[in-house]
Amino acid sequence: MSTETPRTVMVELNPDEVAFITEQLPGVEAVCESPIHECMSPAFATAEILSVFVHSRVTPDILDAMPALKFIATRSTGYDHIDLETCNARGILVANVPRYGDNTVAEHTFALILSLSRKIHKAYQRTVAGDFSLANLEGFDLKGKTLGVVGAGSIGLHVIRIAIGFGMRVIAYDVKPNPLIAEVLNFHYVSFGELLANADIISLHAPLLPATRHMINAETITLIKRGALLINTARGGLVDTDALLTALDEGIISGAGLDVLEGEELIEEEERLMRAPEAAESLRMLIRQHILLRRPDVVITPHMAFYSREARQRILETTVGNIRAYLAGTPENVVNAPAGQDREAPGS
Repeated sequence: MSTETPRTVMVELNPDEVAFITEQLPGVEAVCESPIHECMSPAFATAEILSVFVHSRVTPDILDAMPALKFIATRSTGYDHIDLETCNARGILVANVPRYGDNTVAEHTFALILSLSRKIHKAYQRTVAGDFSLANLEGFDLKGKTLGVVGAGSIGLHVIRIAIGFGMRVIAYDVKPNPLIAEVLNFHYVSFGELLANADIISLHAPLLPATRHMINAETITLIKRGALLINTARGGLVDTDALLTALDEGIISGAGLDVLEGEELIEEEERLMRAPEAAESLRMLIRQHILLRRPDVVITPHMAFYSREARQRILETTVGNIRAYLAGTPENVVNAPAGQDREAPGS
């Protein structure tokens, strides 16, 4: 077995992140600030370790171009941007950062809720224009309102704690309910349909899986309590954009706070999508996003719920730990089940 550190390349790193990574992992190559599919190079063929962020689409083509790859460290909790099926078949381990921004995302969730409940975004725009009138700026108290949390995992539980502090009633839906936690935090588990029917504010914190894609759709929206707010800081694909637009037009949903959008990557890739085989559908999705951006009853932030100084540092520290654990032969935070578990040790 070689004593040299196997070749490690990292993409989507900001300049300030490069300094920390290269200090902690000497010899690591911080290749570019762009996603891997934008800066892929033949030189990557010899890399054993790859680290990416959520904007990198690690497709079978990318994996085929990296035959020496054995380990992927994504600097995110979600990993739907990585083709796990191909990784499993090739024996490539994938590790994530399971917990780095529980409180961070929860705090941003309430930033979106308060922006809508107190019409802060509208008030700011009006005040900047020199208009200090209160017309149509009446909001509502959170105290006494019902918050429905879809996905009571680590982030969802932080949201629940904050909601209790506001004096809200909390109901939650989760595929794996924990009655003890519910009793301690004073919230109640309900069915998904019951949550939609009773929540004044619905906050999504579920992972994007085949079973959860478009969980907010034309059918489930009919169950929603009229006038409720919808908040999504999880994954854009949880919400069917067409159904959301219809619900907003009809007043079923009175407002939406979105840190993630279905097909959000298209906003940054308008020129490329024109040349894509699926250009027609991509363009339709892009138009939907622009319609949402223009609506006064929608607040959109650019996938930044995780983006605090402290959370970014935790991401880097955990990623360094994941790479070191892999090199030591004791990988941590692995999210897949690759073939060939008795594969060669790192660097062999």
